[in-house]
Amino acid sequence: MIVIIDYNVGNLKSVIGAFARIGVETVVSRDHDVIRQAEGIVLPGVGTFPVAMENLRKYDLIDILKERKAAGIPILGICLGMQILFEKGYEVKETAGLGFIPGTVKYMDIEEKVPHMGWNQLHFAKDHPVLKYIHENDDVYFVHSYMAYCPEEQLIAYTDYGETKVTALVGNGHVIGCQFHPEKSGSVGQKILLAFKEMITC
Repeated sequence: MIVIIDYNVGNLKSVIGAFARIGVETVVSRDHDVIRQAEGIVLPGVGTFPVAMENLRKYDLIDILKERKAAGIPILGICLGMQILFEKGYEVKETAGLGFIPGTVKYMDIEEKVPHMGWNQLHFAKDHPVLKYIHENDDVYFVHSYMAYCPEEQLIAYTDYGETKVTALVGNGHVIGCQFHPEKSGSVGQKILLAFKEMITC
């Protein structure tokens, strides 16, 4: 069972639909008992870093997510859901994240137009099971104004946005994060979700 965490900042219908298209049923919940039964967890997210973390606190989800992470349950963060996996964010104000992946999230203070929005190619930084069904230079869909800065060992894939190397896919053990939206990335996004699902069942 894959549980999509409901913390009131997620694009839930799109994520549910994307998993359904690959034949995977999901449960949307913030109930601790349901989350403890999950074989995989998805953290969606649309909005700002401080609001996301405040909502996780409000719904008493931080400790249960840390518990499930410590138990080795695969976790996938999408867009803002990826960003809050990091140690700290600087959107609106400095805010502590979940700390599941080393690094920080900062405004894209770059020459290119912000937000970074639209289709862009993935370039692989290393081999990883989540890349199993996709290929170098496959296109995925981005919408974001903040980006993650992390150690090279956590970087799975990136995209080139003008002269800027944008962190696109990260991983730390069984925790994975997509800056782009796999649920809006057509067949490529579906293949990434399928690979995540297989990380759960292997």
